[in-house]
Amino acid sequence: MAVTMKDTFYISHGSPTLSIDESLPARHFLQSWKDKVFGQTPKSILVISGHWDTSFPSVNIVQRNDTIYDFYGFPDRMYKLKYPAPGAPELALRVKELLTASGFKRVDEDRKRGLDHGAWVPLMLMYPEADIPVCQLSVQSKRDGNYHYNLGKALAPLKDEGVLIIGSGATTHNLRALKNLGGAVVPWASEFDTWLKDALLQGRYEDVNQFQEKAPYAKMAHPWPDHFYPLHVAIGAAEENAKAKLIHHSWDLGALSYASYQFTAAS
Repeated sequence: MAVTMKDTFYISHGSPTLSIDESLPARHFLQSWKDKVFGQTPKSILVISGHWDTSFPSVNIVQRNDTIYDFYGFPDRMYKLKYPAPGAPELALRVKELLTASGFKRVDEDRKRGLDHGAWVPLMLMYPEADIPVCQLSVQSKRDGNYHYNLGKALAPLKDEGVLIIGSGATTHNLRALKNLGGAVVPWASEFDTWLKDALLQGRYEDVNQFQEKAPYAKMAHPWPDHFYPLHVAIGAAEENAKAKLIHHSWDLGALSYASYQFTAAS
């Protein structure tokens, strides 16, 4: 009998240097995952990463996940890191079944793709043994927040099957705005981050679904929404009236928020 998961998560994975940079508080937060954040051991993990963006929902169906180095110009040792987690082909097909049953007419299967850094970098810190099967589901950045919320809603039954659902993105993601400000944070990033925190903690999920109209500096915080939509999937999968909790908050490079959230289903 699989353990039931009451929680879904949204992790801000920030920069790929999270994989090696001991100075980042978010790295230590993720390393403390099993001890301080989430003690249950899932049967398998479903990651929705902002780094896999497709026209239609896609799942990766592999026996063993390759490590994808989808970043450029970083220190050589980052390209030697490996996260050889088993694939989760049964979970992938179950995801496809649930989405199809909920009206998503086309769900593609990718039988070659491994884990992009939005998945393997946080998982390497959270579950370093790499012994839990992992499946990835893509985002569709040309769709909207409501679409991704409904995507998540369709996946909610997975929690009763022992699946940990993690959205991996970035609470703010304007790479052109990043610069070392000696710990200071630019006002637009702070305003967007605070608006999101208040909306989530107050349960205003409909506002979050419509963030492009409702949030201050939405276009500045997310010039392209691929890193924000994993949040909507996590909220949708948590089901209605789920309670949000801010589980980590830190900044890097003046405008990159590592705010991460836990969503617990109403009992």
